[in-house]
Amino acid sequence: MSDIDDTENYKKSLSELTSDQIIDLIVQKSLTKGDKLDNEKTLCEKLNVGRSTLREAVRMLASRNILEVRHGSGIYVSEKLGIPDDPLGFTFVQDKKKLVSDLLAFRRMIEPPVCALAAINASKEQIEKLETKANEVEALILAEKNHHKADASFHSLIGELSGNTVMPKIQPIIFKAIELFVDVTGSMLRKETIKDHRNLVDAIRMHDPVRASDAMFLHLIHNMEAIDSHFH
Repeated sequence: MSDIDDTENYKKSLSELTSDQIIDLIVQKSLTKGDKLDNEKTLCEKLNVGRSTLREAVRMLASRNILEVRHGSGIYVSEKLGIPDDPLGFTFVQDKKKLVSDLLAFRRMIEPPVCALAAINASKEQIEKLETKANEVEALILAEKNHHKADASFHSLIGELSGNTVMPKIQPIIFKAIELFVDVTGSMLRKETIKDHRNLVDAIRMHDPVRASDAMFLHLIHNMEAIDSHFH
């Protein structure tokens, strides 16, 4: 039998069908990352399935970063919202120098115009949230602690502020780029990062797309210069 025939004859298991129903519930209720789902009993009743089937469906969705089970608390929509940790397999790229440089080049193409959109579309509340995140990064840097996760969240938030629905889907690329950059450069650019982030927040607060784009481009140029300095 051919692969096509196998695909056509494939029937989803009850657990797979249940996982599809859970996704439908998330979409219908407009749940987003961090939101809590109904308890097991209620979900079983709504989906008309047994507890073992529900748990297997939840396990499947957790493996796909769609759900998160917090023991003693309940079932939540994952903060990663279905995005794989390393969707493009960067972990297995051996030439880390070239990978970091290429990721920065990619970011220079994407992030400045996204930052410009954020300056146009961001609300007052969103800008306050961005400033809080910038302060978090600054506090970690000044305490000489690893700041790459907070830094990545700062850039991710700018993507959300842009209003572009595609940006959150490519955030793993940004996250990996920042993680690799911090791992490679260590304490380099700590002061510059604080200053650059402040400039980004100020430009977005002023709703100045040109200034915001320029601030992001300069921030990434600083990163590229640090990489060049580190490897030469």
